[in-house]
Amino acid sequence: MKLEENKKYIKIAMTGIAIALGACVCLFAFYRFDEVQSVMHKVFSILRPFVYGAVVAFLLTPMCRELEFTLETWLGAERANASKHLAILISLLFAMTVVSILSLIVVPQVVRSLVGVVNALPGQLRSLNAQIDQLLVDQPELQEQWEGFSKQVLSEIEIWRNKDLLPLAQTVLSGTATYVTSLLVFIKDILLGLVISVYLLATREQFFAQARLLIRSIFNDVWADRFAGEMHYVNRMFNGFFTGKLLDSLIVGVLCFIGCLIMGFSSPALIAVIIGVTNIIPFFGPFIGAIPCAILLLLSNPVHCLMFVIFILVLQQLDGNVIGPKVLGNTTGLSGFWVTFAILLFGGLWGITGMIVGVPLFAVIYDVVRRLCYRSLNKKGRQEMIQNYQKTFHPEPEPKGKKKGKK
Repeated sequence: MKLEENKKYIKIAMTGIAIALGACVCLFAFYRFDEVQSVMHKVFSILRPFVYGAVVAFLLTPMCRELEFTLETWLGAERANASKHLAILISLLFAMTVVSILSLIVVPQVVRSLVGVVNALPGQLRSLNAQIDQLLVDQPELQEQWEGFSKQVLSEIEIWRNKDLLPLAQTVLSGTATYVTSLLVFIKDILLGLVISVYLLATREQFFAQARLLIRSIFNDVWADRFAGEMHYVNRMFNGFFTGKLLDSLIVGVLCFIGCLIMGFSSPALIAVIIGVTNIIPFFGPFIGAIPCAILLLLSNPVHCLMFVIFILVLQQLDGNVIGPKVLGNTTGLSGFWVTFAILLFGGLWGITGMIVGVPLFAVIYDVVRRLCYRSLNKKGRQEMIQNYQKTFHPEPEPKGKKKGKK
């Protein structure tokens, strides 16, 4: 009896020590956030190839699993190892082919659009200046202020153009060297990431088995089962969200390109790429992509700018009410408030990357808190609170074909 009491007190003491240590770590990270962020950034820079490889392996795992099952059915169970390697090869070749085709189609048009924008920008600025002068004819005070501002801007441009070319050339060469170095590092990281993704795909069962052994060695059976269930939820959440979001953004980008071609907008490929890429960011993505595109069209044709804004509003309504629900469904289960909160929080912490991963990551945190809350209420015998909450805010839909008032 005394031994059991001692074990109980030891367990309570260890729990208190763990909570105290966790609080100290959180306080240290809060007060030294800049140093912690700098260390994390350095670690991420070193491990960037592993991150790229893990992302590629994560996205290709469903396809690889299906291909492996199909090939094993065709070739027989005795050739399971060959089926696995062939499935990995086909998955990687398929992904690289899709990326190459999209690059060959999109990149030349984007470059052509950028060159056209740069060449037409001076004339568009002069035309815009003339239009503003025409609008300010009846407003002499505003016209005087605008003329002073435009003359100052033009004089700064002339001064910049007449400067000695040597410092400018040095700046350009330095920037080019930095860009080339960054590009080479990125290519190196991508190639290493592809190699790492092959290893991860080939040994994914072994990694899963090692993870199960580690979890079972640390936790008891009850907590190990809960942890495993939560990991399955994390995998389903991230996989469903990113796969669906990529497909949704591709559809939106294609529709945007077709719409821009029909309405005769300038630089349709560039606009479609910007809208498609920024659409990956939930909620704020359409606005982030639409603003620079609208400004680009405003410089060339204000009417096209207005048409584009209306077209984007219609397209986003179509995406939010038809395309998104069909492709994504209610993947995260978060309300609009928590989606906004997650984007602002993780976007402020990690930038664009945080805005992309913030929603599924917060959905996982939300689910963990919900499970812990329900577990505590069940222990306290408050099941009716859970039932009332579910009935009020998350009612189950009625079966199809069942009409109200009829038994």
